[in-house]
Amino acid sequence: MGKDIKIGIVGAVGRGSSFFGSFEHNPHTVVTALCDINEAGLLAVAASNGIEQTYTDHETMLDKAGIDAVVIGTPMQFHAPQSIAALQRNISVLCEVTAGVSIEECRRVVEAKRNSKATYMMAENYCYVRTNVLVGELVKAGLFGELYFGEGEYIHEVKELALPTQWRRRWQTGINGNTYCTHPFGPLYQWFGNQRAVSVCCFGAGHHYHDESGKPYENEDSTTTACRMAGGGLVNLRLDMLSERPHNASYLHVQGTKGCYESTRGLGDTNKIFLTDRHEPNTWHPLEDLAEEFLSEKWLHQSEEAQAAGHGGGDYMEVLDFADALVEASEPPIGIYESMDMTLVGLASQISIAKGSVWVDVPDPREW
Repeated sequence: MGKDIKIGIVGAVGRGSSFFGSFEHNPHTVVTALCDINEAGLLAVAASNGIEQTYTDHETMLDKAGIDAVVIGTPMQFHAPQSIAALQRNISVLCEVTAGVSIEECRRVVEAKRNSKATYMMAENYCYVRTNVLVGELVKAGLFGELYFGEGEYIHEVKELALPTQWRRRWQTGINGNTYCTHPFGPLYQWFGNQRAVSVCCFGAGHHYHDESGKPYENEDSTTTACRMAGGGLVNLRLDMLSERPHNASYLHVQGTKGCYESTRGLGDTNKIFLTDRHEPNTWHPLEDLAEEFLSEKWLHQSEEAQAAGHGGGDYMEVLDFADALVEASEPPIGIYESMDMTLVGLASQISIAKGSVWVDVPDPREW
């Protein structure tokens, strides 16, 4: 099969541009159309990539470009409506995170997917980070036993980004609770066997920083969201986009009856693991020691194209899964329900903290 799947990219001047290489190096796909409201930047990006079709309106692109699938690489508030517009036209969607900024619009995305012949996948690239994939393989092999506790943190100070990207000020720091949950929760969700969180309780550390107008940020500086998993386990998520400190946007920890894993904390730390079936009692070992035994060839020896795509090859691998799902007419690993499970914990956390940090139920999108 040749490069028969035609791809359009919305947000082509910004985040969407990072998908070019992955699609161009995929044997089944070719980027044929670009869309962005920044017309000057759009024309420059199109010229540098040899793409003739350019649009400043995404619905016009969907109607006229003759594409089979679209990448939604726009700010968060546009993800749901732009996904719905594509699904209603039976155009498949690879959507950046999160899937939506409200529970109601997530409900509408699910409805649109059910009524569509197209595929939907959320591009949660932390699920495709090599170390997270390796931990997932160890979980599948039973080496952790039964998982019952996990932690995930997204600590990424964005105050200086709020002015050039105003959507961050509104949708990431302008709402209290966990407004960007899928990066830490996505891998944990998969490690727990795609168990959804059934209820959450969110609480915060208060307000200590002010925006350029002198107004306190609506989001508390650090929030913790406790997630009760469907199987009875507990996952804690921390979000901090405001505190003055070095980034640590990918810390993960998981505990099972037969072992545990902790990712790096920085400053010379390493990803480390302890497994009762493999190690002497209560001793850490480098996670990488198990890579040769448990990772597949495509992860052990990644191509130059994969390594150049970003996020340690994860961006390339998620595009590979998306394209394979289109070719095989199968569900992608992060399909409509998985995408919603990863997104809804954050939206429910915002309800919890607004109500005084009470436990609230997380909707099950399968019941919508």
